[in-house]
Amino acid sequence: MERRHLGRTGLRVSRLGLGTLTWGRDTGAHEAAEQLKTFWDAGGTLVDTADVYADGGAEHLLGRLLEDLVPRRDLVIATKAGSVLEPDRRVDCSRGHLLAALDASLDRLGTDYVDVWQLHAFDPATPVEETLQAVDVAVASGRARYAGVVGFCGWQLARAATWQLAAPGVRTPLASTQMEYSLLQRGIEREVLPAALGLGIGVLPSSPLGRGVLTGKYRRATPADSRGASEHLAPFVAPYLDEAAGRIVDAVRTAADGLAVTPLQVALAWVRDRPGVVAPLVGARTAQQLTAALSVEGLSLPDEIRRALDDVSAPVHRYPDQDWSTL
Repeated sequence: MERRHLGRTGLRVSRLGLGTLTWGRDTGAHEAAEQLKTFWDAGGTLVDTADVYADGGAEHLLGRLLEDLVPRRDLVIATKAGSVLEPDRRVDCSRGHLLAALDASLDRLGTDYVDVWQLHAFDPATPVEETLQAVDVAVASGRARYAGVVGFCGWQLARAATWQLAAPGVRTPLASTQMEYSLLQRGIEREVLPAALGLGIGVLPSSPLGRGVLTGKYRRATPADSRGASEHLAPFVAPYLDEAAGRIVDAVRTAADGLAVTPLQVALAWVRDRPGVVAPLVGARTAQQLTAALSVEGLSLPDEIRRALDDVSAPVHRYPDQDWSTL
């Protein structure tokens, strides 16, 4: 699998990443092992997890597989801290919480360091300089090699990134930002993506298949074994089952038919090759689904198909993104 630099850093990662959101909850040890082995065999390196996935279960499961299945040195492990599940989901990016959470993650993962440590959300109650100082401590101590953020809007990303860049050699530059991005969700193109491009920050798209909808499997009905039929994941899928999304899914299917490939391959290739994107994160339910996603490696969309998909999925961005005089 081809590799790309993570932002303006020397770290190179596979241009598809493996997501572990359901590990330890919907995805058991056997299926997780099959997915990781399939990913590794295909040349994949970037594995994304978080301390709150399955309340730590995803990290624990990944740590067990690092011991028995795949050499630690062959993977780029990215995890997150800052979200708190109990008693109610909230954000805590205080220095104390973040560093304690990192130590707990390392213990569950059974490793001395994580390659990319990500702030899971912006915390408006904690001074950003305190939050970022925790990042600097983590990197200076060797517990993390690189740093990133998740879910930061444009101004939040720019504020955090420029704070770090203001003291070269002292503070740790942000390497990545993880955001939802697909043909069904192009909102980051308004401010987040331009900020990332300008600041040299790599984009890691989550839900690159529109929460599974872009595969086309929901076009007629909801399959009984899909996430859309799951009690706790159905609300996650539902926003992309409307008429507007259906038109985009139909366009993806038309493109796939013309190229003799699958809608999954078309949708994934589109987001993978967008400007600023480093590696879409694929969260498969089975190893078979993951294999289907990995098959996109050899596909590059023709320009005319890419432009057609751009047009049919174009978000409405008016003032101030366009010249007001033309509207």
